[in-house]
Amino acid sequence: MTGAFPFPVLHRSRDVAVIAKPAGLAVHPGPRTPHSLEDVLPLLSSRHYRAVAAHRLDRDTSGCLAVALSPRGAKALARIFGEGLAQKTYWAVLDALPATPSGTIAAPLAKISSKAAGWRMVVDPAGKPAITHWRVLDADARLVEFRPETGRTHQIRVHAAHMGCPISGDPMYGKGIGPMRLHARALVLPIDPAAPIAVEAALPADWPGFSAPESQ
Repeated sequence: MTGAFPFPVLHRSRDVAVIAKPAGLAVHPGPRTPHSLEDVLPLLSSRHYRAVAAHRLDRDTSGCLAVALSPRGAKALARIFGEGLAQKTYWAVLDALPATPSGTIAAPLAKISSKAAGWRMVVDPAGKPAITHWRVLDADARLVEFRPETGRTHQIRVHAAHMGCPISGDPMYGKGIGPMRLHARALVLPIDPAAPIAVEAALPADWPGFSAPESQ
């Protein structure tokens, strides 16, 4: 495959790239997502290594996604994400504001499934530990920043709903009206602790306007 990579490349070195994934595109193909990011990752590949996503974002989540460009990059990213060293910042528009301007939610998560309803994540005392820090960025726009300490599936979405403030447009844990407003705003990868990779992804153009401070 030849041509220009169709999405913004926020960082690129010999071993690692960070791209801005658009909402609506799955990272991996599946029965309901025959087209995925894997269709275009060959445009970042070399003759010796096929580029591969180092982690995942939900199909309807936009923003920073790390990609391994070499075996060394894949090993380094696997260590960073496996040891919980990657620092992730998400921005979300919520259906309602939390009761306080900032806080931390520690609510274990477990996966449940049924033949009729499929699978979903739920807060369960017997589940895996999950911790998310949050702060309100723009109260009028209901824009909230989330910083997860752990990386459980759907963690931010479930924690937001558990607070009574589901993410706008969330089809599984919220009302599902309109597009889901969850964006992986920033990513820090301390592959080299002395010079970590730090990137930010601009908000999608179709997000509502607001005034918010820079990520901290």
